[in-house]
Amino acid sequence: EKVLRYRRDASGWKKCREGNGVSISWRPSEEFPGNLYRGEGILCGTPEEVWDCIKPVASGLREKWDDNVSSFEIVQSITDMLCVSRTSTPSAAMKLISPRDFVDLVLVKKYEDGTISSNATHVEHPLCPPKPGFVRGFNHPCGCFCEPLPGDPNKTNLVTFFQTDLSGYLPQSVVDSFFPRSMAEFYPNLQKAVRKFHH
Repeated sequence: EKVLRYRRDASGWKKCREGNGVSISWRPSEEFPGNLYRGEGILCGTPEEVWDCIKPVASGLREKWDDNVSSFEIVQSITDMLCVSRTSTPSAAMKLISPRDFVDLVLVKKYEDGTISSNATHVEHPLCPPKPGFVRGFNHPCGCFCEPLPGDPNKTNLVTFFQTDLSGYLPQSVVDSFFPRSMAEFYPNLQKAVRKFHH
């Protein structure tokens, strides 16, 4: 419900990065003392093809193409639309950000208009205690919407939401520059993946 509300609520967003057909905006998070980021861009590929490259599944395509994901595992499968996952990320920002891991409850939703969304928020899970070598970060409600583009069934409007507490002792400036940049890179990398695996 929260992620859907972010999608529908157009107020208060400030653009912080735009280029190559991708627009990144932010506004202060209601969940933690950080920012909620929104990315929007159009990809060549049907919503199903785009979804296939980002869907939360074990040994899925995501860890093959996404530089920000070093591993993704399903900790517990609750239903075919609901799971608990652990995502590991490599060090970033010239090693200023050390490797992180995130444990999330992930809900997949399909809408009548053909939109597919993934929605996640951090949880604690007995099978996922903190791991040596990783700082445990926390995803506040976040997700993405693969929406059919009206008038062009072979294109997808992808809207992504991130509001992540990276934890640890990071200068705010590092965090504030990292997210818009990595979200902007996510789109062309995903587009390459869609072309590679589906065309």
